[in-house]
Amino acid sequence: MTKLTLFIVSDSIGETAELVAKAAVSQFSEGLETVSVKRFSHVEEESQLREIAFLAKQQNALVIYTLVKSNMRKKLLEDCDSQGIQCIDLLGPLVDVLSINLGEKPLEEPGLVRQLDDEYFKKIEAIEFAVKYDDGRDPRGIKKADIVLIGVSRTSKTPLSQYLAHKRYKVANVPLVPEVNPPDELFEIDPNKCFALVISPEKLNCIRKERLIALGLKDDANYAQLDRIKKEIIHFENVVSKIGCTVIDVTNRAVEETANVIVSKLTK
Repeated sequence: MTKLTLFIVSDSIGETAELVAKAAVSQFSEGLETVSVKRFSHVEEESQLREIAFLAKQQNALVIYTLVKSNMRKKLLEDCDSQGIQCIDLLGPLVDVLSINLGEKPLEEPGLVRQLDDEYFKKIEAIEFAVKYDDGRDPRGIKKADIVLIGVSRTSKTPLSQYLAHKRYKVANVPLVPEVNPPDELFEIDPNKCFALVISPEKLNCIRKERLIALGLKDDANYAQLDRIKKEIIHFENVVSKIGCTVIDVTNRAVEETANVIVSKLTK
């Protein structure tokens, strides 16, 4: 039974090269039993390449590499040739072809794929968080959140939460209703991460009437009455004064504009 050692060389983690190598090895009946894989991650110095090539010679290993810097790829190829060992460049040829077709030079920065993956998963996590802690469903999310939104019904808390989640912020939102005591957690968090959304009674009156009509209901329900709205806003103001958080008037603001205000205050 032939034994083979694969050296995986990368200036990042090396997961990509190892996955490709294992996918290839799996095509052989006894490949997984006869092939061993050794990974060399975060290789950024030419001296490391010489050492790896020397070790590969001692162990009669095959070198597989994903190095984004062209000078490092060239150096490893030279070192492997000098040691008389085989090496396979998984990344270089494709990068060169893309460079020609896109008409621009590659960035040659290690780890960009992982950064993109991390950003993607952070976004998904934030979106799931916003859904889980939407509309005050679970007050435990208030302390876990990056941003907490409070306001009366129909002040765009949910769409704003989702918009901010796409910017990778974990957002919890809590509706304020006179008949329901606000969760204790609201008064225990840093007020700087809490934002209160206010809207003019007249504008809110129109929004709520349209909402009732969309639901097939009459627009004269108590929910859309000006007296009821003013009562809710008074309650809202009382809660806000106790928290000491920032108040943002969303009467004539798009969700994107409100989000920009919040982000700018958080990043000061």
